[in-house]
Amino acid sequence: MALKLIAIDPDTDREHCPAVFVEEETGDLLFQGETVTHPETLAESVQHSPLGDIEGLVRLPARMRKIIMEALHDAAAVQRTDSGDDTISSAPGDAGRVHPV
Repeated sequence: MALKLIAIDPDTDREHCPAVFVEEETGDLLFQGETVTHPETLAESVQHSPLGDIEGLVRLPARMRKIIMEALHDAAAVQRTDSGDDTISSAPGDAGRVHPV
Protein backbone atom coordinates (compact mmCIF):
# COMPACT_ATOMS: atom_id res chain seq x y z
CA MET A 1 0.00 0.00 0.00
CA ALA A 2 1.53 3.30 -1.12
CA LEU A 3 0.30 6.37 0.73
CA LYS A 4 0.48 9.87 -0.64
CA LEU A 5 0.62 12.52 2.06
CA ILE A 6 -1.73 15.33 1.11
CA ALA A 7 -0.93 17.59 4.05
CA ILE A 8 -0.37 17.90 7.76
CA ASP A 9 -2.29 20.38 9.89
CA PRO A 10 -0.42 23.66 9.35
CA ASP A 11 -0.77 24.53 13.04
CA THR A 12 0.66 21.22 14.27
CA ASP A 13 3.04 21.07 17.19
CA ARG A 14 5.01 18.30 15.40
CA GLU A 15 4.08 15.79 18.10
CA HIS A 16 0.36 15.66 17.42
CA CYS A 17 0.08 15.90 13.66
CA PRO A 18 -3.40 15.56 12.18
CA ALA A 19 -2.88 14.57 8.55
CA VAL A 20 -4.68 13.44 5.43
CA PHE A 21 -3.40 10.74 3.07
CA VAL A 22 -4.61 9.12 -0.15
CA GLU A 23 -3.92 5.43 -0.75
CA GLU A 24 -2.55 5.54 -4.27
CA GLU A 25 -3.84 2.19 -5.50
CA THR A 26 -7.47 2.50 -4.37
CA GLY A 27 -8.02 6.22 -3.85
CA ASP A 28 -9.07 5.58 -0.24
CA LEU A 29 -8.64 8.48 2.17
CA LEU A 30 -6.83 7.99 5.46
CA PHE A 31 -7.12 10.45 8.31
CA GLN A 32 -4.70 10.81 11.19
CA GLY A 33 -6.13 12.72 14.10
CA GLU A 34 -7.26 12.68 17.68
CA THR A 35 -9.19 9.53 18.55
CA VAL A 36 -12.54 10.56 19.98
CA THR A 37 -13.13 8.98 23.37
CA HIS A 38 -15.72 11.39 24.81
CA PRO A 39 -18.68 9.13 25.74
CA GLU A 40 -21.41 11.60 24.76
CA THR A 41 -19.83 12.30 21.36
CA LEU A 42 -19.48 8.58 20.67
CA ALA A 43 -23.05 7.88 21.81
CA GLU A 44 -24.37 10.55 19.47
CA SER A 45 -22.28 9.34 16.51
CA VAL A 46 -23.39 5.70 16.82
CA GLN A 47 -27.03 6.79 16.62
CA HIS A 48 -26.29 7.72 12.99
CA SER A 49 -23.63 5.17 12.06
CA PRO A 50 -22.64 2.30 14.41
CA LEU A 51 -18.90 1.80 14.96
CA GLY A 52 -17.63 -1.63 14.01
CA ASP A 53 -15.11 -3.52 16.14
CA ILE A 54 -12.16 -2.16 14.17
CA GLU A 55 -13.53 1.35 13.63
CA GLY A 56 -13.00 4.57 15.51
CA LEU A 57 -14.08 8.18 15.31
CA VAL A 58 -11.28 10.63 14.49
CA ARG A 59 -11.38 14.39 15.02
CA LEU A 60 -9.64 16.73 12.60
CA PRO A 61 -9.52 20.49 13.20
CA ALA A 62 -11.89 22.65 11.12
CA ARG A 63 -8.88 24.52 9.77
CA MET A 64 -8.07 21.36 7.75
CA ARG A 65 -11.19 21.61 5.54
CA LYS A 66 -9.18 22.90 2.58
CA ILE A 67 -6.69 20.03 3.02
CA ILE A 68 -9.53 17.48 3.13
CA MET A 69 -11.04 18.96 -0.04
CA GLU A 70 -7.62 18.68 -1.71
CA ALA A 71 -7.48 15.01 -0.70
CA LEU A 72 -10.96 14.41 -2.14
CA HIS A 73 -9.93 15.98 -5.41
CA ASP A 74 -6.70 13.97 -5.49
CA ALA A 75 -8.48 10.71 -4.63
CA ALA A 76 -11.04 11.25 -7.40
CA ALA A 77 -8.25 11.03 -9.96
CA VAL A 78 -7.09 7.61 -8.74
CA GLN A 79 -8.28 4.59 -10.74
CA ARG A 80 -9.71 1.92 -8.45
CA THR A 81 -8.15 -1.47 -8.91
CA ASP A 82 -10.99 -3.21 -7.05
CA SER A 83 -13.83 -2.02 -9.28
CA GLY A 84 -13.14 -4.30 -12.22
CA ASP A 85 -13.41 -1.43 -14.70
CA ASP A 86 -12.19 2.11 -15.25
CA THR A 87 -14.58 3.67 -12.76
CA ILE A 88 -12.90 6.29 -10.63
CA SER A 89 -13.20 6.23 -6.89
CA SER A 90 -15.81 8.98 -6.65
CA ALA A 91 -18.16 7.72 -9.35
CA PRO A 92 -21.87 7.96 -8.50
CA GLY A 93 -23.50 4.61 -7.93
CA ASP A 94 -20.26 3.02 -6.71
CA ALA A 95 -21.29 -0.43 -5.52
CA GLY A 96 -18.92 -0.11 -2.56
CA ARG A 97 -20.96 2.70 -1.04
CA VAL A 98 -23.11 1.93 1.97
CA HIS A 99 -25.38 4.95 1.57
CA PRO A 100 -26.53 6.41 -1.76
CA VAL A 101 -25.26 9.85 -2.66
